[in-house]
Amino acid sequence: MELILAVVIALVVAVAVTGGLVISGRKKKQLPPAEPPSTAPTITAPPAEPHIGDEAETPREEPRRTVEEVELPAPAETAEAPVVVEEQVTEAPEIEVPEPTAGRLVRLRARLARSQNSLGKGLLSLLSREHLDEDTWEEIEETLLTADVGVAPTQELVERLRERVKVLGTRTPEELRGLLREELIALLGADLDRSVKTESPEDTPGVVMVVGVNGTGKTTTTGKLARVLVADGKSVVLGAADTFRAAAADQLQTWGERVGAHTVRGPEGGDPASIAFDAVKEGIAEKADVVLIDTAGRLHTKTGLMDELGKVKRVVEKHGPLDEVLLVLDATTGQNGLIQARVFAEVVDITGIVLTKLDGTAKGGIVVAVQRELGVPVKLIGLGEGPDDLAPFEPGAFVDALIGD
Repeated sequence: MELILAVVIALVVAVAVTGGLVISGRKKKQLPPAEPPSTAPTITAPPAEPHIGDEAETPREEPRRTVEEVELPAPAETAEAPVVVEEQVTEAPEIEVPEPTAGRLVRLRARLARSQNSLGKGLLSLLSREHLDEDTWEEIEETLLTADVGVAPTQELVERLRERVKVLGTRTPEELRGLLREELIALLGADLDRSVKTESPEDTPGVVMVVGVNGTGKTTTTGKLARVLVADGKSVVLGAADTFRAAAADQLQTWGERVGAHTVRGPEGGDPASIAFDAVKEGIAEKADVVLIDTAGRLHTKTGLMDELGKVKRVVEKHGPLDEVLLVLDATTGQNGLIQARVFAEVVDITGIVLTKLDGTAKGGIVVAVQRELGVPVKLIGLGEGPDDLAPFEPGAFVDALIGD
């Protein structure tokens, strides 16, 4: 047992001595001095591009520049020139010179061809019969009534024709034509004043208000009337008081621009009376000769709308008197147009009538009927869709167009 302990102690001592020798040897071995840290980063050249054939050579080192050393190009060399957007200049519409109004109806007489065939030539044919019996006179009455001359004017005309044919005794074509011409002109009222009143008794522009129901061509008539007045040498201001129909103000403004007339307008659905008031105010400021006011196409069955039309008239008259109120009627509506005329006459004092679409109807006699109904003259008639197809009404030229040469 003692022997074993001695052996173990000897082994422990041997191990301790060996370990001490190893540690002392490591301390005596010196480490190499550490290199100072590099202040500049090492730039590694990128791999050279591979070359083929004669170009295959060892890549040469080339001097490289840092970012700070690179000279940037001047802005003018790289920046694209600024794109200059040219503003589109809106050219003013070319101002047209309307045709003179003198003799315009004579130039447009061919537009009355349909009425001529039905009324004028029909009457001449009947009156040229060898025997004018009761049946013939009844046919003459029917022809006049069909042309919308009206019952009372028809009876009056037939009685006068009967009397004069009986007195004449002979009925040559020339005599019959002259006879019929005289009687029709008398029926139309050759002595009526048909001039459109555009001169105010005060130092203000003449004010003309245009009224009528929807679909009669009222706004177009207002624009054409502006051309008539400009052709007669007058300056015009237009008032777009029809705020209920879409694009009515645009339409009227287009008419005005074509002849150099200024248009006063407001927002869609705005107060028509306010716009009419402003239009007259603008006309006074511009010292215009005439102010034309286009009103909404009001149905005569709408009492509230008709009352509003009366309001427009009252507001306009705050500036001065209303010189002319023109009622636009569609000649193709016949007797229905007379009903419309009565209702409008109750709201505003109608001073003149404009008959449109007279070229497209065989009812030329409506001129007589509407004058008798309202007691006011037909002053203008529309004979087509052209801008200068609105003509001052001349009874003699109108009758000549109806019965032919």
